[in-house]
Amino acid sequence: MSDLAHFYDDAYSHSGAEAEKWARWRALSARGKADHVVALHPASPEVVCEVGCGDGALLAELAGRGYGASHVGYEVSPEAARIAAQRPELRVSSFDGELLPEADGAFGLGVLSHVLEHVPDPVALLRDTARVCREVVVEVPLEDNLSARRPAKVAEAQRIGHIQRFSRADVHRIAADAGLRVERELSDALPLEVHRFHGGGRVKWAVRAGTLRVAPPLARRLFTVHHAALLVR
Repeated sequence: MSDLAHFYDDAYSHSGAEAEKWARWRALSARGKADHVVALHPASPEVVCEVGCGDGALLAELAGRGYGASHVGYEVSPEAARIAAQRPELRVSSFDGELLPEADGAFGLGVLSHVLEHVPDPVALLRDTARVCREVVVEVPLEDNLSARRPAKVAEAQRIGHIQRFSRADVHRIAADAGLRVERELSDALPLEVHRFHGGGRVKWAVRAGTLRVAPPLARRLFTVHHAALLVR
């Protein structure tokens, strides 16, 4: 996992206006991700453990909502872990990206949000997260679609470190291979604010959101949506 750690150390080492821009992006993304966690697991757990917590934006958003009594993060990038650890409401550590240094069943809820698409062995990381956490919320972009196969989209996915390309069926398969099952799931075309951050407009957002609402399988075949699932044993 050393290459992954170096990749994200670089990603979190921006300064000045660039750093501020991506901090805003992570905070914006965290709101939608937190919505998905709460929708799938409404009961607030004693401890939320996020594996691959980045700069801690999602954990901080959940803490700010009063969701979870305590918030633990593990991150493969030492630089990201350093940034996240500056948030006083979080307990954050770096780890090797493979095995969590925690006892079996240590935490109630684990979160793997936009992590599995970045790792070479998603099943292994999910299995170890499920060893430590009694239930797990997973979120990934579903990039096995027509839009994501365009060369520009492929290049962008590679630039941001995506080495897996998932479909909804893949999420179910990975869960089963890790000894889990999908209890609940949802797909999201993302809020208008997210589209605007990347230069998109209301029309594109409305078409995607409307298609996903009335014909989810078609939407997932045509363009990328974010897919979240609550996984249990």
